[in-house]
Parts: sequence; structure tokens; C-alpha cells
Amino acid sequence: MKKIIKMPKLSSNMESGLLVSLNKEIGDAVKKGDVLFEVETEKVVSEVESEEEGTLVNLYFKEGDNVKADEIMAEIETTE
Repeated sequence: MKKIIKMPKLSSNMESGLLVSLNKEIGDAVKKGDVLFEVETEKVVSEVESEEEGTLVNLYFKEGDNVKADEIMAEIETTE
């Protein structure tokens, strides 16, 4: 089953964030708590962790992209 990963809204006024780094590539195994990517907002760089366990099967953005809050960023194939 595929689970989608969205850009989290890290603050009440956040509209988008800069994708600073991708820590996983398509085909990589992902465990709960693994840092998937780092996002820069106006005030801070935040690590975004996976809430799913499986294999990263799709990435929709690359480093340096500005991503809107709640936009789909990736998909993880789970074994559930």
C-alpha cells in the first residue's frame, strides 16, 4: 500500500518551505523516525521524519524547490 508524504505546515503562518536536502533516494528503505528531508522556513531549518516504514518509491521535488504546505512530496510503499 502506498502512503503519501506531504509538506508539513510547520507554523500557523507557513505557506511554503524551501527543500534544503533530501536524505533518502528512490528505492531506499525507510523506517519510522528516519529523516526524509530538511525544510527551511522563515525562521529555522527543520528535519521532517517518516511516520511510515517501507520503501521510498516516488519523489516529486528536488533540493532547492519551494514547496507549498500540504503539497504531496513523496510516496512510500508499505507492507501493511
